[in-house]
Amino acid sequence: MAPLFSLLRKKTPDSAPSPTAAPAPSAGTPAPTSGETIRIGMGQLLVEGGEPQRNLDRAARMVAEAAERGCNLVLLPETLDFAWTHPSALTEAQPIPGTFSNRLCEEAIRHNIFICAGLTEKLDGRNYNTALLINPQGEIIVKYHKINLLTVEQPFYSVGQTLNVVNTSLGKIGVNVCADNYLDGLAIGHTLARMGAELILAPASWTVDYSITEEHDPYQEKWVKPFSILAQLYNVAVVSTTSVGYIVGGPYEGKKSIGCSLAIDASGIRAQGTFNEFAGELIIAEVPRPIRTEQGTAIGEMLKRKGYQFDQLPRHQA
Repeated sequence: MAPLFSLLRKKTPDSAPSPTAAPAPSAGTPAPTSGETIRIGMGQLLVEGGEPQRNLDRAARMVAEAAERGCNLVLLPETLDFAWTHPSALTEAQPIPGTFSNRLCEEAIRHNIFICAGLTEKLDGRNYNTALLINPQGEIIVKYHKINLLTVEQPFYSVGQTLNVVNTSLGKIGVNVCADNYLDGLAIGHTLARMGAELILAPASWTVDYSITEEHDPYQEKWVKPFSILAQLYNVAVVSTTSVGYIVGGPYEGKKSIGCSLAIDASGIRAQGTFNEFAGELIIAEVPRPIRTEQGTAIGEMLKRKGYQFDQLPRHQA
């Protein structure tokens, strides 16, 4: 697929760092892989409300660290410019391409790495909760607008209307954002998988009440379960990076983002970030590239063999 946008100049098409060979799957591993491993840096980043320059500087340092540690791709949080639902985004959001996206494109060129990141986008008088996938040549090859918006964020962002999967040197990649992977929004992930995605990337900003601590892990049902459903049904890898820090401004003021960035494939959890609002860190996920041979109606036949029910209406609740 041709790039959506190019930053200022075309670079000689250097390839991304080559995926490294993975150990052969064990005999008990049911999901086939290609024998290649994608090294993903999950940049669990402190995102400060209304401080785009500081946040982008912090993101640039995380990209540099990921490149130094041999990552093929770095995944950064949702709306890392202004922070999720911060009121300043209503008046200060930038277009894409624009100042903030250009900065990320420059970092991709500088470090010869894929970057997936969330920004706030001003477009045609509306704001969108946007995720970008940028290749090592600094080209935006996917631009996605979040669809499954929480009620509390709808005054800040408009609903997205498109999905896309792109062919890259790392495989077929689909992009969504945070709550798009809720159980009630999982049709979005199903669709990306039906479109051929081998890897689904999701910038996120997972928030909890200030009273929640490491002893109260809320993520099993909310994130591990839906990621695992997609991974095991379709043999895809699902990777999501969230921000950390206390939320200042907006409807969730006083709550906190507490990490737990997550990478899951058909074999289970590949990597997980620290559960703590101060846990800014780079987590490395070694993800074997899945082999997906089914297309079109063959995917439906595969799902039937796995017991997936297409023809059942929900039971009526009295």
